[in-house]
Amino acid sequence: MKLADNKATLSFSNGSPSVDLPVYQGSVGPDVIDIRKLYAQTGMFTYDPGFMSTGSCQSAITYIDGDKGELLYRGYPIEQLATQCDFMETCHLLLYGELPNAEVKKTFTRTVTMHTMVNEQMQFFLRGFRRDAHPMAIMTGLVGALSAFYHDSTDINNPEHREISAIRLIAKMPTLVAMAYKYNAGQPYIYPKNDLSYAGNFLHMMFATPCEDYVVNPVLERALDRIFILHADHEQNASTSTVRLCGSSGTNPFAAIAAGVACLWGPAHGGANEAALNMLHDIQRNGGVDKIGDFIKQVKDKNSNVKLMGFGHRVYKNYDPRAKLMQETCKEVLGELGLENDPLFKLAMALEKIALEDEYFVSRKLYPNVDFYSGIVQRAIGIPVGLFTAVFALARTVGWIAQLNEMIGDPEYKIGRPRQLYVGATRRDVPDIAKR
Repeated sequence: MKLADNKATLSFSNGSPSVDLPVYQGSVGPDVIDIRKLYAQTGMFTYDPGFMSTGSCQSAITYIDGDKGELLYRGYPIEQLATQCDFMETCHLLLYGELPNAEVKKTFTRTVTMHTMVNEQMQFFLRGFRRDAHPMAIMTGLVGALSAFYHDSTDINNPEHREISAIRLIAKMPTLVAMAYKYNAGQPYIYPKNDLSYAGNFLHMMFATPCEDYVVNPVLERALDRIFILHADHEQNASTSTVRLCGSSGTNPFAAIAAGVACLWGPAHGGANEAALNMLHDIQRNGGVDKIGDFIKQVKDKNSNVKLMGFGHRVYKNYDPRAKLMQETCKEVLGELGLENDPLFKLAMALEKIALEDEYFVSRKLYPNVDFYSGIVQRAIGIPVGLFTAVFALARTVGWIAQLNEMIGDPEYKIGRPRQLYVGATRRDVPDIAKR
């Protein structure tokens, strides 16, 4: 960032002296007012619940323009990456800042592939969970437990440790998610195969059994790869900020990523696609397409507490650029699997049509988002609804690691310590117990 020619001046109506604050410019996007010395100069904090107007860091990884509906990874539009690159290229881009050439891509992909297996003791760790445990509960435990197996890469301040932990996390997340699924299903674990792609390997570990050979469908493989690319990073969202805040204490990378997994579990964040599919199931149980009009009326009724899940986005005030790409993938997958007439998918398409044409939703820019379509695609592939958020975590891991490594490499980084506006009781003495 560079210092702008102008500055901001904070004035007070109570006669206190005004304060000049530096203004910094990024390469693109809004300028920022530097308030780091505000407390020292004024004795006051800023108040910004949800960090709606606060830049917590400087970053060169991902840029979002919500008004334009633009998403860039290291300057490259998401539309180009999703159609011209695969997930391994995207991982390299996020981690190292540039897209790999053919030779570098081959080496990077091979390195990741050679780390996909996990310690055999992980399967015994899994047995401590109930068979019906939510996959995200399992994943939070498994990811955090990796630090107990890989002691040679837990020093967050060591660049070599950060490098090997990054590769290990990217490589092992598909294996761990597949193991969580197999454990829930009561099926034997399937080991990774080095001759398959990243997405193909995940499909194999999910759906193969020892009884027969599993052939990866290239349409589903590409669809899953695109889901991974579209979810790889998304600027300073809740889980990314959690990873940064956790990592700022100096904890090991596995613990920091486990914190991100826990944050992602929430229905307002990574659980949004699960919530969208659950909504479709509820509509289907109550009459399906024939009753969709009644559901829409409830959504419009402020007193009904019924929400339209999978539509709109806190950041994008225009169409989510990832949603259009996922919509195309959705149609490809449904066509490949012959599911165009599946009742749930017909319901989803009917809901999409209403939301895109109804003035109530159009005026509020409540367009279908990436969670709506990715949930449909994952269900069509055969991924259970409860596993959706774990797949999201798998994809987002590379973004979390890139953000974490960037923070550690920033000479200005400090342990995160938000301040507060205290509204509790003022100082008071403890009365004798007989007088309370």
